[in-house]
Amino acid sequence: MEPLDTDLDYTGSEPRPAAPGSRYSVMLILPILGVLLILTLICAAIFQWNLSDLIDSLVGLLLLLFVIAIVLLFWAGAPRSGQA
Repeated sequence: MEPLDTDLDYTGSEPRPAAPGSRYSVMLILPILGVLLILTLICAAIFQWNLSDLIDSLVGLLLLLFVIAIVLLFWAGAPRSGQA
């Protein structure tokens, strides 16, 4: 029976630091859209705008933004091609 060779130097692959133009920075558009939507609702409350015709569209928009957020999370977390 041969002894285990414990003198080998193992090189670990360290994760690269995220580049400033990382894919996660694309997701910053979602909070910006959320703030714009909140400002619209605040202005509607202050100025008594009638948004009853737009409620179905706003709910559809929120559902669409939710799906986009999930897709962006998977896209941003996926490894880039050409990386080990």
